[in-house]
Amino acid sequence: MSELTNVKMDVSVADMQNIFGSYDNHIRKIEETYKVEIIDRNGQLNIIGEGNNTAKAAGIIRQLLGLSRKGGSIEEQNVDYAIMMKDDSESNESNSSINNDTFLADLDADIICHTVSGKPVKPKTLGQKKYVDAIRDNMIVFGLGPAGTGKTYLAMAMAITAFQKEEVSRIILTRPAIEAGEKLGFLPGDLQSKVDPYLRPLYDALYQIMGSENFLKNMEKGAIEVAPLAYMRGRTLDNAYIILDEAQNTTPAQMKMFLTRIGFGSKVIITGDATQKDLAPDAKSGLDIAQSVLKNIDGIAFCNLTSKDVVRHPLVQKIVKAYEDYEKKTGKVEHRKVNGNRKHKER
Repeated sequence: MSELTNVKMDVSVADMQNIFGSYDNHIRKIEETYKVEIIDRNGQLNIIGEGNNTAKAAGIIRQLLGLSRKGGSIEEQNVDYAIMMKDDSESNESNSSINNDTFLADLDADIICHTVSGKPVKPKTLGQKKYVDAIRDNMIVFGLGPAGTGKTYLAMAMAITAFQKEEVSRIILTRPAIEAGEKLGFLPGDLQSKVDPYLRPLYDALYQIMGSENFLKNMEKGAIEVAPLAYMRGRTLDNAYIILDEAQNTTPAQMKMFLTRIGFGSKVIITGDATQKDLAPDAKSGLDIAQSVLKNIDGIAFCNLTSKDVVRHPLVQKIVKAYEDYEKKTGKVEHRKVNGNRKHKER
């Protein structure tokens, strides 16, 4: 057994409470992860353990302390992310963005907007921060990654913020309505009833950030438009914030049609997950083709989010990572049947 070391840190009472968390949950997670003991002795933290583990635990505490001193409220997700990034930095010393003691505080300071309940909307991972910055700096941004990485939600937050600041005159939200192998004509009700199930995630974000009353008022005025991708044909979209969600389900022709609708004063965000295609067998995805065709054009950015950027329940992050590892190992194509038709997901 290596010789035990003791790292001492002066921490105020308020910061101590924030770092320890409810029922000391945060500090226990750090202790269990690095096999150390963390003791509060009259405003001084003592981190006791084997040398390297003690240094890692101290690095996590410094991250959380920096966040607390900036007024941030420490959540379990912050602790999990700090631990993951600290471990990642050990195997990737060249990644300078994770070899500092302030990245949690820097993320917390980048507030995009607030929900109607007053909760701040902000990037929670370095990948999300790069995504938000890319949206600010480019006319067209592709947000690519698995479920739970905030691709659509952060895009919606940026769109609503620009709309409220009158940087654009309207928001246009669209999705290809081909999921689960169904056609719109087979669904009951009028056009809006047919389209709504496909666009529900976009509505949810609008309600949470803008509020249902404000959303409905702007919807009635035509300032916010939610429609299936097919209804974008033949239009020129000026002075608008346009979001194309689930872009992995577009055909190359649909993607080209959509991209050529963009007019002056508009900004476009295209989100998708290449591992969740619902296209017909052997059909090419417009998202895949776009990445090859547009990768060297100035003003167009591609942001690849990964399992490290999942901000849902920690178990979701583990599930996404497990599938990523499986897909890399097997390289298989998963087949399934939908409504009697043979379909596939590329792996």
